[in-house]
Amino acid sequence: MELSAENVWSIVASAMVLLMTPGLAFFYSGMTRAKAALNMMMMSFIAMGLVGVIWVLWGYSMSIEPALIPEIVGSPFSNFGVMQLLHDSPEQLLTVGFSSTFAIIAVAIISGSVADRAKFSAWIAFVPLWITLVYCPLAFMVWGGGLFSDEGLIGSVFGEAIDFAGGLVIHINAGVAGLVLAVILGARQGFGKDPNHRPHNLPFVMLGAAVLWFGWFGFNAGAADSVVQAGLIWINTLVTPGAAMLGWTALERFRDGHATSLGGASGIVAGLVAITPACANIAPIWAIVLGLISGVASAYAVGLKYKWGYDDSLDVVGVHLVSGIIGTLALGFVATPDTGQAGLFYGGGFGLLVTQTVATILSMIFSAVMTLAIAYLVHRTIGFRVSEKQEIQGIDLAQHAETAYSFASGTSGNFLKSLGE
Repeated sequence: MELSAENVWSIVASAMVLLMTPGLAFFYSGMTRAKAALNMMMMSFIAMGLVGVIWVLWGYSMSIEPALIPEIVGSPFSNFGVMQLLHDSPEQLLTVGFSSTFAIIAVAIISGSVADRAKFSAWIAFVPLWITLVYCPLAFMVWGGGLFSDEGLIGSVFGEAIDFAGGLVIHINAGVAGLVLAVILGARQGFGKDPNHRPHNLPFVMLGAAVLWFGWFGFNAGAADSVVQAGLIWINTLVTPGAAMLGWTALERFRDGHATSLGGASGIVAGLVAITPACANIAPIWAIVLGLISGVASAYAVGLKYKWGYDDSLDVVGVHLVSGIIGTLALGFVATPDTGQAGLFYGGGFGLLVTQTVATILSMIFSAVMTLAIAYLVHRTIGFRVSEKQEIQGIDLAQHAETAYSFASGTSGNFLKSLGE
């Protein structure tokens, strides 16, 4: 079998999406304090190792037919180790690789909600359980012919949910999981009071946002089935994060008197999240409107953690959950008829909006309940949080016996003090 242009693009897109996880590591690492920077990066990198192996062994099988539990999850034994594919359909191995990168970034996103205080061993225990019991079933329900597909129980009643690249499966799922973990672990020492809880390396944050934006073109367009669809996805992936960045920084300027680099980078990510489920189904003009709305909404939402008292360290809830919901529900209003299902503004009625709303609510409930059970199990057995002493000392030293910044004797301490440590 010859290698086609489609195959080559699949390989390139998969590599671009895999690069997003190191990009996220830089983004998150820069947002933490200096004494937690390495730990934050390690949580993303270990996710690549754990999820990559799990996906090949049983994760991919659980996301496709045949079902282990009808409409809920595929059988982990049907294609264990992708051995059956290797002999019967080796061309599908590229699909296994592409889909693995989605699972990896999904779990890596969650880590931002527990920065500075989660045991690395507890994270290693949590990741396989969450991928197996939460991500794989939801991927099956949405993309694998399960509950939300046109033949599924929910899909047959309300219509098939649109989630082209992962608003439900990745961002809403990870956002809800992040909120659950933040509540279970509790707030960091000095949360809301200590001025030192601030990003230590804003260039890292902006570098991470840039890498994420680059990788997102593969993330959204990797599954495009035509030149026309690929072009639409590319343009939407350009303008939505751009508009979201403008919306976020404009809000900062009018509200706070200055636009920040952190706000600009966070706005980019909020826009990328919002366009993910809708990238192939809305016109570019609506993609710009979606970006402006998601940027402003997420900018407001990140402040809710101080008002409501949950310590979502790196704004997983405010960015991924909020913008994921906005992008998923927006389809009910502005999905264009020529892409399949029409939204309310195009004469499609309320049908698609109801479908997207039901899918969003049920996905959130499923993720919340299952994540709560997993996190509670880990927390009550091996413990999910480091000690107060280790948190104050710095989680890098406590968990990894390393620091992100090492200088000649006498200079390291002064440098860390300059960073608020």
